Amino acid sequence: MSQTGWTDTRPKSPHLQVWRWHVTMLGSILHRATGVGNYIGAMMIVGWLFAAASGSYAYRLFADLAGSLLGQLVLFGFTVSISYHLLNGVRHLALDLGTGFDPKTANATSVLTLLGGVAISVAIWVLAGLTPVFSGIAS
Repeated sequence: MSQTGWTDTRPKSPHLQVWRWHVTMLGSILHRATGVGNYIGAMMIVGWLFAAASGSYAYRLFADLAGSLLGQLVLFGFTVSISYHLLNGVRHLALDLGTGFDPKTANATSVLTLLGGVAISVAIWVLAGLTPVFSGIAS
C-alpha cells in the first residue's frame, strides 16, 4: 500500500495510451488550443492598436511584419482559430441541449467543424481581397 492509500497500479484516470484516437478527441483538443490561440490573437490586435496610436513609424513596422509571409500565415491561422472555435462552440451548444452524442453524429460534426473553420477562413480572406505574399512570387 502506498502512502496515499491507493493500491491499484493502473492509472487513476484514463491515459492517452488507453484511448483509441478519434476525431472527437481531436476536436476537443483543438477547441482548447484555439481558445488559447484566440487570446494570443487578441493580444496581436491590441499590439496593432498600440502601433497605430504610436505613430506612423510604429505602425509601419507592425504592417511590415503582418504583411510578411510569416505574418500572413499567423493572421490566417488566427482566422482559422476564430472560425473553428465559433463553429465548435455552436456544436457544444447542441451537445448541451442533449443532441449529437451518438458516435456517427459526434464524428460527423467534429469533421464538419474542422472543415467548416478552414472553409470560412478561406472565404473571409478571398472575399476581403487579402492575397498572400507568395501569390506575388508567381508573377
